[in-house]
Amino acid sequence: MDEAVISPCSSIGWKLSQAGEQYPWDAREHGQVGRNWLGTQTPMALCPPRGQQWLGGCPCCPCSSSAGPSHWKELKATCGGDKQSPVNIDRRRLQRDGGLGDILFEGYDQAPPGKWRLTNNGHTVMLNLASESASEHITISGGGLPGRYRAIQLHFHWGSLAGNGSEHTLDGRQLPMEMHIVHMNVKYQTLAEAKGHPSGLAVLGFFFQVSETPNTNYNTIVAGLRNVSRAGDSVDLASTFRLSTLLPRAGLSGYYRYQGSLTTPDCSEAVVWTVFEEPVDIGREQVLACTAPRSSTQKAGSPGRPLSLSFLTPEQEHRESHLCNNAPGNLVIN
Repeated sequence: MDEAVISPCSSIGWKLSQAGEQYPWDAREHGQVGRNWLGTQTPMALCPPRGQQWLGGCPCCPCSSSAGPSHWKELKATCGGDKQSPVNIDRRRLQRDGGLGDILFEGYDQAPPGKWRLTNNGHTVMLNLASESASEHITISGGGLPGRYRAIQLHFHWGSLAGNGSEHTLDGRQLPMEMHIVHMNVKYQTLAEAKGHPSGLAVLGFFFQVSETPNTNYNTIVAGLRNVSRAGDSVDLASTFRLSTLLPRAGLSGYYRYQGSLTTPDCSEAVVWTVFEEPVDIGREQVLACTAPRSSTQKAGSPGRPLSLSFLTPEQEHRESHLCNNAPGNLVIN
């Protein structure tokens, strides 16, 4: 099937550009009749419509929503699978499985040598953990995971104090923020290789709840956010730290487990998801600092748009009926 011609000002066009994916663009809606553009660079030679500006490779323009997440499967067949993420966690439908047990965290209690780089990639802020001195020693295993996994990066999804930022939803409700710590099965050497296997990746998801008191464990990251306000910006953090300090203080024994996918194209169904029950507390001012990074690469002119506003497609919402809780507070999706 031919790839669908999509609009770069749609959500899928913007996300694919930021991810470095190529896609066919129908330029007719921008006054360039008969021209298609295939690539990932901002088409600077093409003038956007009057009064509109290019933002990070995509124009901010009125356009059809026909290329949204519900239509990703028309562009990438893998996005039409039956194990797509994120999902709604409906706690009324969960069944406990006492066989999962606790996850073993190794290296999470040590601050590795070297530096960690924080990057605004246009749709989220990501902390790269894959340095040679750190990644091999920061691992998870046990807890029903099909192997041992090394940490490669963590990133955040946020919205506002009103609570529309998390990718996963809890009983149909979004929370203000969600953190994902991405791990790769130690059997594989590259991300591309891991994405080809159902158990290639393991992602830990953590919800956040807003507190009146700042969480000082996030000070280093929040300080770094000031230097990555535009897409493409990167900064080395002042220091590494113990990843355990970012986790919920009340414990990690309760979690939800399911087999899912990456949440943007190519939507590879290669992720063992673990979403923890206990939220992380974060201060109101810290949430506001997180909403400062923007999607635009421009230093002047249009301010761009806030990163990481998240939503579910109808198909993902339907998956809640497949959730079944495992262990004294843990869950799995079939």
